[in-house]
Amino acid sequence: MQYRKFGRLDWEASILGFGVMRLPVIGNDPGNIDEPQATRMIRYALDHGVNYVDTAYPYHAGRSEVITGNILKQGYREKVKVATKLPVWLVEDYDGFDRYLDEQLERLQLEKVDFYLLHGLNNKNWPRMRDLGVIRWAEGAMAAGRFDHLAFSFHDDFDSFKQIVDDYDNWTFAQVQYNYMDEEYQAGRRGVEYAAGKGLAVVVMEPVRGGRLAGAPGPVAEVWDSAAQKRSPAEWALLWVWDQPEVSVVLSGMSTMEQVVENVALAGRARPGMLTPEELAVIDQAREAYKGLAPIPCTTCGYCMPCSSGVEVPRILKMYNDAIMYNNPRPARFGYRGLDEEQRADRCTQCGECVEACPQGIDIPAWLEKAHELLAPEEEAGS
Repeated sequence: MQYRKFGRLDWEASILGFGVMRLPVIGNDPGNIDEPQATRMIRYALDHGVNYVDTAYPYHAGRSEVITGNILKQGYREKVKVATKLPVWLVEDYDGFDRYLDEQLERLQLEKVDFYLLHGLNNKNWPRMRDLGVIRWAEGAMAAGRFDHLAFSFHDDFDSFKQIVDDYDNWTFAQVQYNYMDEEYQAGRRGVEYAAGKGLAVVVMEPVRGGRLAGAPGPVAEVWDSAAQKRSPAEWALLWVWDQPEVSVVLSGMSTMEQVVENVALAGRARPGMLTPEELAVIDQAREAYKGLAPIPCTTCGYCMPCSSGVEVPRILKMYNDAIMYNNPRPARFGYRGLDEEQRADRCTQCGECVEACPQGIDIPAWLEKAHELLAPEEEAGS
């Protein structure tokens, strides 16, 4: 196992972290974890050098923290750092900060956690949390020994990311979605470099885009087959992230023992800067091959915004493209459900203003209609 310095802390983290969010389950019920198998998987990772475990309040319908706590009791607590997350969307008042942390510590069977993250910050919930006094509360909780370090996970654009980083001087790390397809998405490479430049550790989630980069549709498979170095698509994706020295930990939400064994072995070989220019060029080719599968030629330039009807046009077109590119609409449907109702595609009035503004000449209203049909819940799309 390889280790890297973790921001400003006098501690080195394993470059592979175990994300306890996609464990094997029974009967397709996310709350019914196959505990014996999950325990074997996590113990294998920890026994082979993983020293960072990431969980959160909602994972596996609340069971992730419980499973994590059960395993920590088996002689692992002193060997690993534990990170969990405050569900900021559920906090309604100042007292809610303590209520959720109390519940999480009870689930984990711990008196304190090492890292406590504000979960899924963006330009809407961060100002609300900030104004509610989360920093004052967190500093008090750290002084009381309830957790050691404050951090945040993030889903929004770079400007929002930069604002959050700059709003508090004592963040320990930022957790961001980052992979070779998302180099310019959300915080992106700029965010990774900005956070590292401010002394924060960078923890990467979705390095294989929730497993979507582990497959290889025809044109992408041809790219991988053409490479002199033969690797699986998932290995290419992980190495691309580990190649960057600004990244401290790469989280993998592993679902099978096979994935654990493969990822642990790979984390023993990965080094910053290990990919050659030729290999990086192969990954660039794979990225372009994926983009070639996108039906809508949207560049997310934003010229169509703001929409007079409030529709989140670029985000919806990207969701639709992702669903088609990866032949998997489920993640895109999840993201679409996260939009406010007034931001969804069915609010389009077909006024045509976006079409006139679009440099690509995209028939945006027609694509929005298709996107809503694919991404909306069945009962809503058919109503």
